[in-house]
Amino acid sequence: MEWFGHAKVEFTHAPAPRAIREKDGKETDLLKIVEESTPPCHLNPLLFNGHIQTMWTATKPSGPPVYYRRKTFDADHKTYKGTFAVDFAVQPYEGGDESLPRRTTYYTDEEFDNIGSDDSKPMLVVLHGLSGGSHEIYLRHTIAPLLGDGGWEVCVVNSRGCAGSKITSGVLYNARATWDCRQTVKWLKKTFPNRPLFGLGFSLGANMLTNYCGEEGEDCLLKGAVVCSNPFNLEISSKMLQNRFIGKEVYLRVMGFAMKNLISTHKEALKKYTDLDLASLEKVTYLYDFDREVQCPTWGYPTEDAYYRDASSTDAVLNIRIPFIAVQATDDPIAVKEALPYAEFRQNPNTVMITTSMGGHLCWFEMGGSRWHPKPICNFLNHLAFKADLDSITPSRVPSPENPKHGADYNPMRRKLQILED
Repeated sequence: MEWFGHAKVEFTHAPAPRAIREKDGKETDLLKIVEESTPPCHLNPLLFNGHIQTMWTATKPSGPPVYYRRKTFDADHKTYKGTFAVDFAVQPYEGGDESLPRRTTYYTDEEFDNIGSDDSKPMLVVLHGLSGGSHEIYLRHTIAPLLGDGGWEVCVVNSRGCAGSKITSGVLYNARATWDCRQTVKWLKKTFPNRPLFGLGFSLGANMLTNYCGEEGEDCLLKGAVVCSNPFNLEISSKMLQNRFIGKEVYLRVMGFAMKNLISTHKEALKKYTDLDLASLEKVTYLYDFDREVQCPTWGYPTEDAYYRDASSTDAVLNIRIPFIAVQATDDPIAVKEALPYAEFRQNPNTVMITTSMGGHLCWFEMGGSRWHPKPICNFLNHLAFKADLDSITPSRVPSPENPKHGADYNPMRRKLQILED
């Protein structure tokens, strides 16, 4: 146990971090910005380990109110058909929609037709955790300081079927489901041509965002990205959870139950659009059971472990070409420290990983109920958006070797399941 809640903070980075020019012309680098953005981590001493921190979320603190208006997009990819919902943070309003999470309602057609703007506000694209949505408290804690006087615009891409969204095709989502994020980023770039775009992902959404940044590589439209409590190596994370009583009987059971409820909510749509064995799904207990019954038949993986290996974002770190940071707690009982890609972060000058010795999964509760993780995240994003010379932040170019050794050509994004181009 760290002394009285004072967690140790460490930074994993390449020997020569990416250089970044400030608006005043001074030169700095990614590591210096991250170090300056990261305050001491002083957490609630009564929540003295990762399990207690993580389980404290069950007390359901209210968190800061964030209001959204939703737009349902038709997927423009001929393979990944269907619809997905994006929630845009807006000013507070009266009323709501009982079919959606609290403080969320749909845009009218007229409102959405006039959403475009030539302003240059920074805009953040957020991906939530496993079965969550824009309403999640850890997410609201993080984006609330950026809204209003913070000067940011924020939208949350809800995974298909989550947060009251509909399932309208047999294309669901998985840990490599980057297609809806990709379409959203392209749409934002077209609709708000002067806004610099940034990414933020939590837990499973962090894994998705890391994969997205790796897949985009030198073509990434984001100026920077942050991931929080990323499980990275899904196979290791799953095995570690399965081999610990509390991991299996609490975390994997709770996550399995959440996904089972999601399936139950969309039972009629799944009957219509998929060939899933819904009777077998009724017997699901743990998350890996769910992945075996849903992800494997949906995407063609022979086993859930094959899915975990292929969907992991560890290798994607090597192909990231924009300023990118990860915020992780080494006592996280879900995104376990054994799954953290220390070596990959040391190889890529565009990346820095912040690790704290306490904090749990998406928690980092301080005294009084506030959370620590929004501080380094918001500080980092604000530095890039308002202090850095954004014109100088472009995806780095890494020349390919002309003569690979022994004919070998390593590509970190070469996966078993190919994400098809439209």
